[in-house]
Amino acid sequence: MTDITIEDTSGTWTVRAGGAIIGESRNALELKEGDRAPVIYFPRADIATAFLDPSAHSTVCPAKGTASYFSIVTKSRTIENAAWCYEAPNPEMNRIKGHLAFHTGDLVTVERV
Repeated sequence: MTDITIEDTSGTWTVRAGGAIIGESRNALELKEGDRAPVIYFPRADIATAFLDPSAHSTVCPAKGTASYFSIVTKSRTIENAAWCYEAPNPEMNRIKGHLAFHTGDLVTVERV
């Protein structure tokens, strides 16, 4: 199994979608999994969840558990399955419970400011 580490981040992190900041946190977590790019997990309380619509999509990770997905609804479009969370992660991954992560790219950005 791939080594996974979860660490506190420093500074303030933001997530933007559709040109708007939908989240900002000083309490984000960084998850590193093998040689993949690190993923920033935001506390749910630091995200404007009014922009998120639950999706029927889910995935299963043997190490983390079952991920539930959300689409981000902006003024101009819906970005399908752009965010995910582990509502009941495997015990070793309990730090990411109650946190949201985002697929980044042209439509969604996550950055330290």
